[in-house]
Amino acid sequence: MIKRKILPLLFIVCLLVLDQLLKFYIKTTMTIGESHEIFSWFKIVFVENPGMAFGLTLGSKYVLTSFRILFAIFIFYYMLRLSARAFSMRYVYVVALVLAGAVGNIVDCLFYGLIFSESTPFQVAALFPEGGGYAPFMMGKVVDMFYFPLFTFPDWMPLVGGDVFFGPIFNLADSYITVGVFVIILFFRHSFNESWNVCFPSKKEGV
Repeated sequence: MIKRKILPLLFIVCLLVLDQLLKFYIKTTMTIGESHEIFSWFKIVFVENPGMAFGLTLGSKYVLTSFRILFAIFIFYYMLRLSARAFSMRYVYVVALVLAGAVGNIVDCLFYGLIFSESTPFQVAALFPEGGGYAPFMMGKVVDMFYFPLFTFPDWMPLVGGDVFFGPIFNLADSYITVGVFVIILFFRHSFNESWNVCFPSKKEGV
């Protein structure tokens, strides 16, 4: 039972370390907007966003960060319930993947404004600057870097002509969430549905 709870937590820690190491590297070695082409369809582009995954923005920063924290707490509780109820460990690890992604971006929001100076098109950010960080607690910006301009729609196509097929720039934590959700939809729909009845039984069922 202890292994069922500890191993997913270690998995999350490893994923978080990878996410944060990459973000620290990008933040302290690249200027905002700096781009490095790996392949024609894959680039490393440093951008920051105050919003949700893939640069989406919704509501005030404090509300958004608070929502993220509540979501992560709920997923953590859900994962512990799954472990205690002896669900498939493969499913538990997929849920842990989603949780790692959520926590990874929460770390940016909570602390990056405190520990980094502002990134600009002309200057790389400094870690623990003398004058303090660029924003107060909970007001940090999420670091994004992965850009996959897979192809461009032909100009003659209405509405999307000339646009890049996949425009969002995202980070490793975003990919954790996306991959985790898709794996649940494709392979663990039954486990997902069953888990709600087992982990969160209704009052009638509990009588």
